[in-house]
Amino acid sequence: MSDDTARPDPTVIGEVAAPPFARLPDPLQLCIDRTLRLRALAPSSEIGPYLRFLADLVELQYRIQDDLPEPAMPDAAALARARTHAMPPLDRAGFTPDAAFEATFDRFTGAAAEIAMPPAAAEALERVRAADRAGRDGMLRAVLSGAIPADALAEHAFVAAALQVHFSRMAARLDAAALGPVGDGACPCCGGPPVSTMVVGWRGAHGIRFCACSLCGTCWHHVRIKCVLCGSTEGIGYQEVEGGAGTVKAETCDSCHRYVKVLYQVKDADLEPVADDAASLGLDLLMSEGPYERGGFNPFLLGY
Repeated sequence: MSDDTARPDPTVIGEVAAPPFARLPDPLQLCIDRTLRLRALAPSSEIGPYLRFLADLVELQYRIQDDLPEPAMPDAAALARARTHAMPPLDRAGFTPDAAFEATFDRFTGAAAEIAMPPAAAEALERVRAADRAGRDGMLRAVLSGAIPADALAEHAFVAAALQVHFSRMAARLDAAALGPVGDGACPCCGGPPVSTMVVGWRGAHGIRFCACSLCGTCWHHVRIKCVLCGSTEGIGYQEVEGGAGTVKAETCDSCHRYVKVLYQVKDADLEPVADDAASLGLDLLMSEGPYERGGFNPFLLGY
């Protein structure tokens, strides 16, 4: 593992970086990009079969969205209150399933049986489909709070996939210009943690870093060489797998002793926050040998 000293990384000369604070997801395009990336990563990965399974899962997220009911959105008063008090307008802690989520969940878990998967995953899916209301709500809360039981990862992956569809559809209906910071390491839409961060090559934002929400898919601006999780600018370092291409690194913080991955889309435009986080499991395994705990949340990352 290599360790790079933190140092300024200026944007490309000639680019005027005037990034928006937040970029809302396109629920369908998000699934397309993630599916294609997972399929591209699988052939050369040691966890290729798992990445192919995830690709099928994300493709299903795309296929079930046609004609879903409109999600129930916060009213104008709730949106204004959230903005005034720097709160996320889509409060995951207070999430109550509506008709749109019920349709999403039923359609997704019903169609998921068509996906090729190991027997253990198929059994987990059946447990999700057979769960009573209390059991299902418990799984929803576990995903939304980022506290997935280690012995039930497979069940919660299916639940998380349904929640991702629903929350990305809600986030897409918000006004990006009305969003603002709600706290360190918190998505301005739903309050959730980032799955990873990206140094992007977007026009008007070349070399700028964005965090990517693991739930709703919203991206939000965060300055570089500053801990995403606690806001510290002291003791920031970067580590990567020895011999790596320099496109995926772990940003470590000596203040909170956690790390979040940084994906350098300026070097590889195909990098995708969830797909490449899952595919770079080897970096997490190496980091587990050191003093830093993982700070990003990915319901699809094996063992994390």
